[in-house]
Amino acid sequence: MATTTHDWRGGERIPAEGGCIIALNHTSHVDPLTAAHLVYDHGRLPRYLAKSGLFKGRFMRFFMTSAGQIPVERESLAAAGAFDAAVEAVRRGECVVVYPEGTITRDPDGWPMTGKSGAARIALATGCPVIPVGQWGAQALLAPYTKRPHPLPRKPITMIVGDPVPLDDLRAQIGDGPLPAAVVAEATDRIMRAISVLVGEIRGEQPPPELFDPRAAGVRVIGNPNDPSSDRHSRKGTSA
Repeated sequence: MATTTHDWRGGERIPAEGGCIIALNHTSHVDPLTAAHLVYDHGRLPRYLAKSGLFKGRFMRFFMTSAGQIPVERESLAAAGAFDAAVEAVRRGECVVVYPEGTITRDPDGWPMTGKSGAARIALATGCPVIPVGQWGAQALLAPYTKRPHPLPRKPITMIVGDPVPLDDLRAQIGDGPLPAAVVAEATDRIMRAISVLVGEIRGEQPPPELFDPRAAGVRVIGNPNDPSSDRHSRKGTSA
């Protein structure tokens, strides 16, 4: 990206082939572009779980569908369809990129917050590796919920790819029925904590001992947390 300099570390940990999940923290609306750059630079074509609002217009719907992206109806029962599509993609050997937080972090200091269960459930259902990625710097290029980027001077963006999140012991607890809620919760927590450690490495800081929970803090889960009018758009799936 001409507006950034980049420092990719640990990219050799991205599997060269086979189904996998790349799980990243979310700090800016430009994150999907930088993540695609990282994944493509290491020989894989990324397939995203993308918010359904991006599929509304005819051109964007054609572009997103042609690129194999998976629409997600956030905060709705229809999200199950995205889970099924992601599982199928992984089983076909594709590389699926997921932002487990589901939206730009609400943590006041920009740390990863509690995650949603999608990445964990896909991994538990398929047995695929979850590759955590901590990233930092995109928010300086485009601050959360703003429309005007700040391309100059060029912004440094750092991404560190970690080792696969250990989930084998949790998979051993799964029977033939539905995924146990406690197992899914533990897997989700492990994924987010692995990402947090990598973000801490980039920032040269220790991540908070407890992940920020927007629901517990009374913070809006989706939509612009600083704009009450975004509630309406959030319900329509047009905000991140």
